[in-house]
Amino acid sequence: MTAFTSCNPATGEVCFTRPAWSAAALAHSLAALRAAQRRWVALTAEARADRLLVLADQLALQREALAGLITLEVGKRTGECLAEIDKSVQLIRYYAELAPELLQSLQISTQASRSGVAFEPLGLVLAVMPWNYPIWQVLRFAIPALMSGNGCLVKPAPSVPQCSQLLLDIVRQAGLEVLDMAWIETELVEEAIRSCDAVAFTGSTHTGRVIASLAGRHLKKTVLELGGSNPFIVLADADIEAAARDAAHSRFRDAGQSCNAAKRMIVVPEIADAFVAAFCAEAAELRAGDPRDPATTLSPLTRADLREALHAQVLDACHHGAELKLGGRMPNTPGFFYPATVLDRVNPACSLYHEEVFGPVASILRAADESDAVRLANDTPFGLGASVYSADNDRAWALARQIEAGSVFINRHTSSDLRLPFGGVKASGYGRELSEFGLYEFVNIKTYWQK
Repeated sequence: MTAFTSCNPATGEVCFTRPAWSAAALAHSLAALRAAQRRWVALTAEARADRLLVLADQLALQREALAGLITLEVGKRTGECLAEIDKSVQLIRYYAELAPELLQSLQISTQASRSGVAFEPLGLVLAVMPWNYPIWQVLRFAIPALMSGNGCLVKPAPSVPQCSQLLLDIVRQAGLEVLDMAWIETELVEEAIRSCDAVAFTGSTHTGRVIASLAGRHLKKTVLELGGSNPFIVLADADIEAAARDAAHSRFRDAGQSCNAAKRMIVVPEIADAFVAAFCAEAAELRAGDPRDPATTLSPLTRADLREALHAQVLDACHHGAELKLGGRMPNTPGFFYPATVLDRVNPACSLYHEEVFGPVASILRAADESDAVRLANDTPFGLGASVYSADNDRAWALARQIEAGSVFINRHTSSDLRLPFGGVKASGYGRELSEFGLYEFVNIKTYWQK
């Protein structure tokens, strides 16, 4: 039976393995979760909020230990890991305060003597989760689902077993039995989908299609947060230095392993050369090294195969006419490091023009004018987020309305905010997480009508 295995990305050494579950172990977990969910939904929303606040406190107390394991298994810099934990704590406290009011039944006036809607849980929600944010991604889905009265079964990524186990330990220390980790391999995923009532998935578009197909076979509600290739448009009147700093931060944080990072820098002719020079200067300052060292500003990729795939995209781009401005050479050192890389004049003949690039590689696309910048922004299968930089807010808003994406940021790089919905369109998935909209994804909005 295939094991869950973590490897230290900074050294390439295997550091932990654990066996996968059998079908019987999955069935036992599902039965226990069903029983726990029935007890959980019997609580008031206020009582559930109180229980989740205990989890927030426990998470805050163990932030250092969790961050250390994320660095060990994912390779992210310590500061980035601590920020992930802190944002997860804020998420719990946000929903604990917001959700009880939003989950109250609503009276709606009709010809009935009494009518309205109630927000009731679906039951058990299966989450198939990625490795890049092993705490935040799980809780971003789980907290609103739990607040609504659901139970949660989480299949963690195979490469982060220690992070996932410690998170489960903290959940148990908080007295919560309504969330469990499913240590299952691919062959048991369909059984888990069949046995649950809804599915949340965060990961690649390819795997998202498989999950959606399996869920459709069993008529299960799905929310899919998939890949992204976010455009970062810089207009002629933008603050070039500020735009370059923001673009570099967004592209190279977490070693570029974020679906919501800026990936395609789209520039108009008037400022193209100046932006490329400023952006390359920012990228050249990044220093790879031990992610635990505060001096390190570029962490390694998480796995060797991810680095190989990334390098192949860079070589293909160069072969098809892109200009290598920085980086692009495979290091001959331990670990899975890859240099900050900038490719100018990326064109449709390059495979990465059409694909998601998951690593510290930035594409520069040169637009003919503002209208062409919007065309380039939309000329992608993806539609997660986008940014527009301009000194003219009205012009930026007008362009933003033409961009096919789940979110558009004006004069800021893309990110997620607890108070705003997060999700995409096209091959970036469907459904929303965060805010009140994320709270309602895994509820049955039940209509009541009385004559």
